Amino acid sequence: MWGLSIPITKLGLLTLPPLTLTGLRFLIAVPLMFLLVLGKQRLPLRAFPKVAALGILGIGIGQVAQTFGVVGTSASVATTISAAIPAFVVIFAAMRLKQSVSSIQALGIAAAFVGIALVAWGRGDATSAASQTSLTGAALVLLSALTIAFYYVWSVELSERHGTVVVAAWSTLFGFIAVLPWTVWEMSRVSFEVTAVGIASAVYLGVMVTVAGLFLWLHLLRTVPARIAASIQYLQPIVGVAAAAVMFGDALGPLFLIGVALVLIGLTLTVATRRKQKTVN
Repeated sequence: MWGLSIPITKLGLLTLPPLTLTGLRFLIAVPLMFLLVLGKQRLPLRAFPKVAALGILGIGIGQVAQTFGVVGTSASVATTISAAIPAFVVIFAAMRLKQSVSSIQALGIAAAFVGIALVAWGRGDATSAASQTSLTGAALVLLSALTIAFYYVWSVELSERHGTVVVAAWSTLFGFIAVLPWTVWEMSRVSFEVTAVGIASAVYLGVMVTVAGLFLWLHLLRTVPARIAASIQYLQPIVGVAAAAVMFGDALGPLFLIGVALVLIGLTLTVATRRKQKTVN
């Protein structure tokens, strides 16, 4: 589900402008999320400011930056850069949750950063407009990865107090409210065509990525060891890059492939080290 997120976003952007696609995605997702929250604990009033800020960060900045970044990158480049989110989570967890970062973890994070740089530069020859990549586009996807990683870490802090599902639903609502005025403004200024492909892309992103993907992930964390669930996430860039190659003909040059390998090796080092530390403790 999540591996196809960026290629499907790229597909939707062929007919819908960025903010319109993002707004439509969360217009679909928010009601479904609150249906799943029925019967759960309520969010206290004192928590609303922080949860609102969380939603603005994760959606108003993170998801919007990702969508605009995908406009300026190939789907394969954007997918690989977004795969570095776990490495950023390690950094922010060390800062916010006081979790230590070992030398091997630091090496893994550095390898992931080098891999991201190679992916941005070694994208191969663009065969179509959908396969072209600019440094601005890559930078926006990187900004998205940073903000979404911080969103995840901050979500842990708030979810421990108010419940994961409740925080996810309310933060998504606040993020959607932040994006909505800009979406309306874009729709009034930019001409676009509503197509079946655009609507289907928004539905997939809203239902399968935002709602089903999130709640399936929460279910997996309750039923299988976290290390197994986390390791499966490394399939996301593989799925995304393969889908981008099929859907858009993305050319995968040698530097790109080396970059992907470095990102995966770097992320594996960060997770493997954390798993070992937890076992020792």
